Amino acid sequence: MNYFAHSLRFLDRPYFVAGTNVPDWMSVADRQVRVRAKLIEPHLRNDGSPLSEVAAGAMQHLRDDDWFHGTRAFVEISADLAIKFRAVLGPDDSHRTTFLGHIVTELLIDAELIERHPGEIERYYEVLSLVEPLLVQDAVNSMAKLSTERLAPLIPRFIEERFLPDYLDDSRLLRRLNQVMTRVKLPPLPTESLTVLKSERIIIRDRLGELLPEEHFRW
Repeated sequence: MNYFAHSLRFLDRPYFVAGTNVPDWMSVADRQVRVRAKLIEPHLRNDGSPLSEVAAGAMQHLRDDDWFHGTRAFVEISADLAIKFRAVLGPDDSHRTTFLGHIVTELLIDAELIERHPGEIERYYEVLSLVEPLLVQDAVNSMAKLSTERLAPLIPRFIEERFLPDYLDDSRLLRRLNQVMTRVKLPPLPTESLTVLKSERIIIRDRLGELLPEEHFRW
């Protein structure tokens, strides 16, 4: 699951939403600083404080991922994507195609959720603009073994960049994917990848109920 899928159910709780973003934010801001479940648990006080809400959101992210990545639909769709990317990139590119199968599945789910819930992506960014970045950073530093000063500056840039709506368009999504490729030091994707993105959108649309079943993913 990606940013919007983690957050969509909780848009009435700004610091909780920030917490659901924390694991992904830290992979960009400061990869050495990780929040783990056993370090989060002591801060789940349910007292409405920014620290408690950020902790609860981060724990929600970890629990979502533990469940989601083991579902049959995710395994099948990400594997299918890897095969399609391998046909474009070549049979010897298994590392990049496995990574792409995982990440593109999640980005296309966000795209489908944005399309199905008009106006909520704008609300998502409005909610994030209500949090104080230094309070989110302080919460992370309370939960992690290492501390960071890189998260607080990232949050307003993330809000200003507003890149999640780009996932709705194949060309813009490919540009965003190539930014990720650069960040993780992998070669960029060719324009032929657009055919993969276009075909996989249909599969995500048809199988969203399996990927995010109502009994687990309630609004």
